[in-house]
Amino acid sequence: MNPASSQRPLLESHDVRLSLPDAELEGSLTLPKRAPGLVLFAHGSGSSRHSPRNRYVAEILQDAGLGTLLMDLLTRDEDAVDQYTRQYRFDIGLLANRLTGAVDWLERLPEAGELSIGLFGASTGAAAALQAAAARPDRVQAVVSRGGRPDLAGEALEHVQAPTLLIVGAADTPVIPLNDEALRRLQAHAEMRLVPGASHLFEEPGTLAAASALARDWFVRHLAPEANSASPGTVGFRVGAELDDRRSRSG
Repeated sequence: MNPASSQRPLLESHDVRLSLPDAELEGSLTLPKRAPGLVLFAHGSGSSRHSPRNRYVAEILQDAGLGTLLMDLLTRDEDAVDQYTRQYRFDIGLLANRLTGAVDWLERLPEAGELSIGLFGASTGAAAALQAAAARPDRVQAVVSRGGRPDLAGEALEHVQAPTLLIVGAADTPVIPLNDEALRRLQAHAEMRLVPGASHLFEEPGTLAAASALARDWFVRHLAPEANSASPGTVGFRVGAELDDRRSRSG
């Protein structure tokens, strides 16, 4: 648990069941009081809404006043099959459809229907998030990829309108050029940030915290721009000086 989380009053986090056109999926929804936006998480291959890394990032976002929805992208039956066949975890189209359905589900939810929506994707979840952003340009206001494969989003990259941040470990050398390729194809404003010393899973000390702060700042900037004037120690904290590379393009 992030120690700062006890300093911010939160609405009770509760489990939810998302009724989508092709599946019933489980999720965990947390809405801080007066949240200006909500971030929907797309986990990576072989993971779930219980991902400890995504839950860590979610707490950082909650401390910044943002709501979060961590959800499973596969049903229990699909997940059981996938553990042996791996047939679903790389089905980007299926995962993107589930994520798009979740965006629509949030719009129908009374307490979340008016909130700005951001998407956070890890690994293959990043490609699904970008495809969902392209499918719902009027609802998705920001996208963050952590250790992702945005290149797998394919032609959807050219149709993403939401500002997009690609966070990559500086030691994750196979994935850096793939993110570079995606950065060149994105037509919306986009940046790529390399976190020093981080490998693909951001397991090295301090690297997940640095990536989480980058994600937080991006979402606050684009989902809650008025919060950029917050006092130091909350959403105004910056980590840019700690990073060794920043690459960007504007649409």
